[in-house]
Amino acid sequence: MLGVQSWVLRAGTGEQGGRPLRVTVVVPTYNERENLPVAVERLTALPVPDLHVLVVDDSSPDGTGEVADKLAAELPNVVGVLHRTEKDGLGRAYVAGITRALDEGADVVIQMDADLSHPAEVIPAMLEKLTDAGVVLGSRYVPGGSTAEEWKWYRKALSAWANFYVNLILRIGVKDATAGFKAWQADTLRTIDVASIRSNGYSFQVEMNYRTVKKGIAIAEVPIRFEERTVGASKMSLKVQLESALMPWKLLFGRSV
Repeated sequence: MLGVQSWVLRAGTGEQGGRPLRVTVVVPTYNERENLPVAVERLTALPVPDLHVLVVDDSSPDGTGEVADKLAAELPNVVGVLHRTEKDGLGRAYVAGITRALDEGADVVIQMDADLSHPAEVIPAMLEKLTDAGVVLGSRYVPGGSTAEEWKWYRKALSAWANFYVNLILRIGVKDATAGFKAWQADTLRTIDVASIRSNGYSFQVEMNYRTVKKGIAIAEVPIRFEERTVGASKMSLKVQLESALMPWKLLFGRSV
């Protein structure tokens, strides 16, 4: 298998060569001041040694950046903050955060939304599964996975169609091709050259998966229950949806991977 680190995660310990793995959870934020402290509390309660949280805030007008700075002051060895001066999409925020995490020596980088839709308690299972793959997806569509009952029928239909559409065109071969909750081995991110990814919005997730498959790196999935946000507003826009519809064709017909 190409691009996968030679170390093996020790089940229940998360150690590499006798030291804890450095696990960095990258959490992009835009107007998530009420959700962010809850997300950080859930993450810091996990039985994962040397876990760090990197908040990437896009100058949220609701003061999320200030909330993040307060959390960093309270937990200086655990929480870090990357302030960006413009809001130019989820993909750009993730590229900035992942790049910073790798520069700071992360062995594993986890992508996680700030809106509490992703269950932090699944992260230990994702880390165990990472022994057999270059990336592990938190999947709604493998056995045991689900979405919240609060999800409207049309959102469920759109999500199911998007996954069918992506796999039909790109043959990625995973159940939840648009998943945004992921655990990456650092070497996988370097192999796919995450810094060069230019897609944005939710198509960013598809391009990362496609590059991984093209490099011959295994993708694994673990089941999650995807929750509906209870505070704040969704960032899904028509522009994001259009980009997501076009991206598989761009990738298929020669966009650099």
